[in-house]
Amino acid sequence: MVPRIALFFALLLGLAAPSFAANIRLYLKDGDYQLVREYQVLEDRIRYYSVERSDWEEIPRELVDLDKTKKNEAEQQAVLEADIKAQTAEDAAVRASKKEARSVPPDPGPYYIHGDKIEPVKQAESEIVNDKGRNVLKILVPAPIVPGKSTVELKGETSSFQVAEAEPEFYFRLGRDERFGIVKLTHKKNARIVETVTIAPVTDEKTEERKSVDTFKKAEGDQLYKIWPQNPLEPGEYALVEFSDGELNLQVWDFSVPKK
Repeated sequence: MVPRIALFFALLLGLAAPSFAANIRLYLKDGDYQLVREYQVLEDRIRYYSVERSDWEEIPRELVDLDKTKKNEAEQQAVLEADIKAQTAEDAAVRASKKEARSVPPDPGPYYIHGDKIEPVKQAESEIVNDKGRNVLKILVPAPIVPGKSTVELKGETSSFQVAEAEPEFYFRLGRDERFGIVKLTHKKNARIVETVTIAPVTDEKTEERKSVDTFKKAEGDQLYKIWPQNPLEPGEYALVEFSDGELNLQVWDFSVPKK
């Protein structure tokens, strides 16, 4: 923060006295120029402070291209003002982001950023489906899974929670130190598949396969992150998930991206 503040005040100083704060090219009519700290236009001469020789010098006014010199000064000033404007906007955005993050509720789970509102996403109840039937997937006590292939599913073909844009942003407050992300769901009659789980017959080694979406993630506090897709999401069914690899403790918060 300190370097930014120092830069900001340095830029303000540059605005207040550009001739002093920035080196200026004092252009001559022969095409050459003198690099000066500042200059004064007198009746028949130009008095300037030479950057190269660190001293005041004078040159006949008729040898100086004042129009080109002033044009260059104006261009430098425009760049300086643009830098200040960009820095001010960036600082304002940082302050707004920190203020928004402080407003996220303390309860674990994802929160949809919708304009100036932060809306909690309801957790879905998922089931593990295999040849032996269905089991509700519980967080603390995972449902037993027989060796072979099973699917983690959500009831219904679409989520009741819809986002308004193809690049939704969420806050995600983790309950534990786990992994999280966004996955695309696969349609099935009267259900949506979150992932496929395969368990080896002898070793009980677990393999989880899900269609992960490429995302950006940004830490916003202790166990608080902002997450959003790298590319616009196609219309369809998705879910935010929290999990630990190999533990079958998947937590799911589903949402839908409607067609425009």
